[in-house]
Amino acid sequence: MANDTTAGPQPEPELSETARIARDLIRFDTSNRGGGDADAERPAAEYVADFLRELGLEPGIYESDPGRASVVARVSGEDPDLPALVLHGHLDVVPADPANWTVDPFAGVVKDGMLWGRGAVDMKDMDAMILTAIAELLRAGERPRRDVILAFFADEENGGVYGAQYLVTEHPELFAGAGTAISEVGGYSIDLNGQRAYLVQTGEKSLDWVRLRARGTAAHGSRVWHDNAVTRLAEAIAALGRHEWPLALCDTTRELIDEIAALYGENPHEIDPEQLVLRAGKGAGFIQASLRNTSNPTVLQAGYKHNVIPDTAEALVDIRAVPGGQQEAMDLVREIVGEDIEIETLHSDIGLEVPFTGELVDAMTASLLKSDPDAKVLPYLLSGGTDNKSLARLGIVGYGFAPLRLPADLDFPGMFHGVDERVPLDALDFGHRVLVDLLRSY
Repeated sequence: MANDTTAGPQPEPELSETARIARDLIRFDTSNRGGGDADAERPAAEYVADFLRELGLEPGIYESDPGRASVVARVSGEDPDLPALVLHGHLDVVPADPANWTVDPFAGVVKDGMLWGRGAVDMKDMDAMILTAIAELLRAGERPRRDVILAFFADEENGGVYGAQYLVTEHPELFAGAGTAISEVGGYSIDLNGQRAYLVQTGEKSLDWVRLRARGTAAHGSRVWHDNAVTRLAEAIAALGRHEWPLALCDTTRELIDEIAALYGENPHEIDPEQLVLRAGKGAGFIQASLRNTSNPTVLQAGYKHNVIPDTAEALVDIRAVPGGQQEAMDLVREIVGEDIEIETLHSDIGLEVPFTGELVDAMTASLLKSDPDAKVLPYLLSGGTDNKSLARLGIVGYGFAPLRLPADLDFPGMFHGVDERVPLDALDFGHRVLVDLLRSY
């Protein structure tokens, strides 16, 4: 059980529609354990589809596997000649162990001015903001400036195999005419030397989920034995996990470093970029990892009995490379672990980088500054990945823009896949307003 020590039931505060929908979505346990093992998104997809139908839209529910459901609907814009915008989120979440949380992670608890629960920031908050932003326009008898394709994908936390990848491959017609896309992990605020700045995601690292496998000879655990698969794997994993990847800046990270340096009155050519980024405090959580490739071992598997030396040992490793550096990173991984370690790629996806210029960037910036005039808007590279990777295969240019005005002391990056995930209620309403303005102007 969760360790919630609050005595007795608490009255739930009056919630905005955005907060209420986000709460409702959190209450659907759509935990995704990867590899096709997930709690079905179908109930959450039905909820979203019902909401869209009430707005007069005609959403389709698409299943890649029983229960693995995505929702897509098209909203006609005022100017059908403009390239359409894909406004998308995902309905699945990573698992949460209730024993580690102070609240039930799937109860949608509201307390301390925040909405708590798995998906509060990744990314049922943005799903709710999308729904209420389009609702505000349609209920007022308005339409967005261009066609908007609303997509709520399954399986993003597994690389989109049963969600965005499936739809892009099997139903590309759903995205016909789209030129740009907006999704998660961008548009949130951080504090830089007392200046509030919003980070718009203009790129994301590539993704390689690999399995390392060492082989040896099985034997009794009491023997003197040098052909030990566990030892061989441990040596490779230690070498890879401890490898210090060098700085590898791209256009996006260089531009961000220049902007941060200016806010701190530093010469970007005379200061270590990583030390500069670390001054961003809580905001450094994602930015630091964008400056270099990473390779993190995440799962170990070997053996079946205490006194049996196994003949195989395996490990899962999460490898992320800066855009353009994927093959070079994988070549170095091979060199680090050694030729006697097998490398099996379980899932691989591209890196992305798009310019921090153009009509959509100008519109996102203007919409943010309309609600927060004294802020700065900066580009950044996401160390993780989003479903924009799949849409890029159709030539759709994607950005991360889930606008949230956050307290400077909130560890927002730590909320992603973390314990006690939560988002301020007023941040949800801020994001709703920004998205409404963006849909009217872009």
